[in-house]
Amino acid sequence: MAAASSSDSDSGRAESNEASSKWLDAHYDPMANIHTFSSCLALADLHGDGEYKLVVGDLGPGGQHPRLKVLKGPTVLTESPLPALPAAAATFLMEQHEPRTPALALASGPCVYVYKNLRPYFKFSLPQLPPNPLEQDLWNQAKEDRIDPLTLKEMLEGIREKAEVPLSVQSLRFLQLELSEMEAFVSQHKSRSIKRQTVITTMTTLKKNLADEDAVSCLVLGTENKELLVLDPEAFTILAKMSLPSVPVFLEVSGQFDVEFRLAAACRNGNVYILRRDSKHPKYCIELSAQPVGLVRVHKVLVVGSTQESLHGFTHKGKKLWTVQMPAAILTMNLLEQRSRGLQAVMAGLANGEVRIYHDKALLNVIRTPDAVTSLCFGRYGREDNTLIITTRGGGLIIKILKRTAVFVEAGGVVGPPPAQAMKLSVPRKTRLYVDQTLREREAGTAMHRTFQTDLYLLRLRAARAYVQALESSLNPVSVMAREPLKLHAVVQGLGPTFKLTLHLQNTSAARPILGLLVCFLYNEVLYALPRAFFKVPLLVPGLIYPLETFVESLSDKGISDIIKVLVLREGQSAPLLSAHINMPVSEGLAAA
Repeated sequence: MAAASSSDSDSGRAESNEASSKWLDAHYDPMANIHTFSSCLALADLHGDGEYKLVVGDLGPGGQHPRLKVLKGPTVLTESPLPALPAAAATFLMEQHEPRTPALALASGPCVYVYKNLRPYFKFSLPQLPPNPLEQDLWNQAKEDRIDPLTLKEMLEGIREKAEVPLSVQSLRFLQLELSEMEAFVSQHKSRSIKRQTVITTMTTLKKNLADEDAVSCLVLGTENKELLVLDPEAFTILAKMSLPSVPVFLEVSGQFDVEFRLAAACRNGNVYILRRDSKHPKYCIELSAQPVGLVRVHKVLVVGSTQESLHGFTHKGKKLWTVQMPAAILTMNLLEQRSRGLQAVMAGLANGEVRIYHDKALLNVIRTPDAVTSLCFGRYGREDNTLIITTRGGGLIIKILKRTAVFVEAGGVVGPPPAQAMKLSVPRKTRLYVDQTLREREAGTAMHRTFQTDLYLLRLRAARAYVQALESSLNPVSVMAREPLKLHAVVQGLGPTFKLTLHLQNTSAARPILGLLVCFLYNEVLYALPRAFFKVPLLVPGLIYPLETFVESLSDKGISDIIKVLVLREGQSAPLLSAHINMPVSEGLAAA
């Protein structure tokens, strides 16, 4: 009896949870064997019959045997092998002719494979890059048998370490060979021309000239060569090319190519760059404190997920709006758009198996799954308008349908205007002083504005003069004479006689750490005393700011101060890499005494 009552209560609890949920569980297959990311999922009416299908760029188990899969409902409709791992999948309209069936674009390696009616239609390959001239000269010498394979390997390794232009695939394969295999490789490949090919890292679509849902779209590609390419949808020629400071990994676009558009690219250096039409280089830059794991545009807000388990909202000019902390690491992100209610929200798949839906920083819904989520896709699937596709780390497939009666409400909130909107504000009565001031502003508005502008220009002039004077006298606590990619900033805290001196040291290089540095202080020993005149600096990781703290004791009782010079040196060298001058304040304690 007890067991029966327990099972009845469990089933009743499950039924109540299902009734209170906003989602219907349409399908769950933990053995679907789908291994992919959100960028490799797309929903489209590929045959023009009104039946939307799911396109999956499958990486395969362990990254082996990548395949292109098309699913109809829970079953795989077609499956074909891919030559390389997929980077992104997108559907777009190439032309206005009837029947208007979308084409499928799949980015894999250096190529974009275009399918129409699930049949190969066109293959676009990225243009080849010019090879390293030193590398080309070495292979020309090997072709004429002027250098042996061992010398060729040593010189190629030197080029790889120092040259800015990376080596070709042929040279990289040669450097991986054993000594016994080198001669045969050189004799086989020395007559071939050196080719350097980049690969596609991300892809999205951009409307050509109309904002309609069924308008013609262009493909936007991000490459390993730190470039963005916009392709013509009919001829597949390059319409525009833009350069970035780093490799793009996530893209978001808005607008039309022929009118005006904005393009946001999250890159591997931890920054988000924003470009506009006719700009070859980024117009704005958003500096993140961690690596981005996702980028979604919700109306006019850019939502960025970072490896610090947090979501950040930014404007298109880079202004930070809000931050939301997550309970676990973010694995994937995508957009949820409910067209019937005009709702746009961001979905975040977490490592703890949750899918969290946010509108700005307000939590709308939480979906719990049996495994960590690796990809998300929301849209029309089959004949259902609001379908959520979820894949898990173990290769599982989850399909959920949003109930037609479901309404997303902020956590703890109610539908309708906020209660504060009905409260009356206690506006104070106008005083005689307020009325007189208003009349004065109306009568003498022009003169007041001129006085304000004069004072503003004087303030700017005095600030510029003070800045120039600080630069000329080297009294500013900012680094000068930098011979390495280093940045130093000093902050003095305290009233005295003991001051806290904090040095903020930063490695500004893109990817090279710096090791073996020393910090040395030069000061007047009659006026100041430091517990340590120099100390070692730890390994400087690029981009991070390292605070180095010490204390300075003022020995003078006459209320005078002096300059402390900070030198950053490398071990075994006498010439400083970087220096800064710190103008110490007067000790308040000794001056009062």
